[in-house]
Amino acid sequence: MAGAAALAYVAIADPHRPGTLLPRCPTKLITGLDCPACGGLRLAHDLLHGDLEAALHDNPFLLLCSPALAVLLWRGRKGRAAGSEAVPDRVAYTLAGAALAWTVVRNLPGWPLKPTVE
Repeated sequence: MAGAAALAYVAIADPHRPGTLLPRCPTKLITGLDCPACGGLRLAHDLLHGDLEAALHDNPFLLLCSPALAVLLWRGRKGRAAGSEAVPDRVAYTLAGAALAWTVVRNLPGWPLKPTVE
């Protein structure tokens, strides 16, 4: 229920517009760097409005990893209920390494795909 309400608010409130009442990224506030999820609210807004090109611009890593993350969350819930391993270590380390690499790449000078609002 809360997730649906949050999605409805992100669909209505445009995170691309400065001054929109949405949470700020703590990593960006503290370090000034874009984290792996920076642009995630804009990505969600774009997807809810069917704008795949803008979503790809805001955070291609998160867009491409979202299906895998959804499967892992679903598998984790089922695994915990059955008492088995939620996410294999190799998968978790691979995703963490990819997120770290994405963080470095997206913060390189001249990287063309910056979130559309700072």
